[in-house]
Amino acid sequence: MYNLYILISSDKFRYSPTEEELKRYYDVVWKAKNFQDMMIVKTLLYTGVRVSELINIQLIDVDFNYCQIRINKGKGSKDRIVPFPHSFKETLAMHADSMRKKHAIYLFESSWKKKYTDRGVRKILAKYSEEAGLAQSLSPHKLRHFLLTWLKKQGIDDALIQPYSGHESRKSLEVYSKLAITDAQQEYNEVINRFPI
Repeated sequence: MYNLYILISSDKFRYSPTEEELKRYYDVVWKAKNFQDMMIVKTLLYTGVRVSELINIQLIDVDFNYCQIRINKGKGSKDRIVPFPHSFKETLAMHADSMRKKHAIYLFESSWKKKYTDRGVRKILAKYSEEAGLAQSLSPHKLRHFLLTWLKKQGIDDALIQPYSGHESRKSLEVYSKLAITDAQQEYNEVINRFPI
C-alpha cells in the first residue's frame, strides 16, 4: 500500500512547524486584523491545497452546503474536492459574500480586482512568519505539510487523505475508488475539531 507518510516526511519536506509555532504564527495573523489574510491562511491550513490551486479557486467552486471546495485542474490537471470544517463555514461565507459584492470572480482577489499571485500569497505568509519570530518562514507547502502530517497522526488512512492531498498512486486510487467522498469527509470531520487553529 502506498504510504503517504513516507512522501510527506522525506528530506525535502523535513521541516514542519510544531503546534506551538503554528499557534504563535496564527496569533500574529489574528492580531493583524486583516480579514482576507486570515481567510487565506485558514483556507490553506484547513484544506491543504497548493498555492497554485488556492489562487484559482472561484466563488462558484465553494459549496457551503457540503463544506467542500472544488479544485479545478490541480496538479497534473486533475480535479478534486477538498473539505473545510463546519466551524469555518460562517466566516468563509462572510468572506465570499464580501467578494461577491465587489463583483469578484475568485475567492481571493486584491483591491485591484485581480486574483492573487503565487508570489503575493508567499509574501503574506513570510511577513507573518517574521513577525511571529519563527526560525523558518512558513510557506504554503509547509502549511499543507502540517495538515497532511497532522491528519496522518490522527490515524486517518492514507487512502482517505489521498483525495485531499492530490497525490497519486495506482494502489491508493484503487482503494479510493471503492470509497465515497462522504466517507473521507466523515473521517476528516471527526478529527478536524481537534486541529490547533
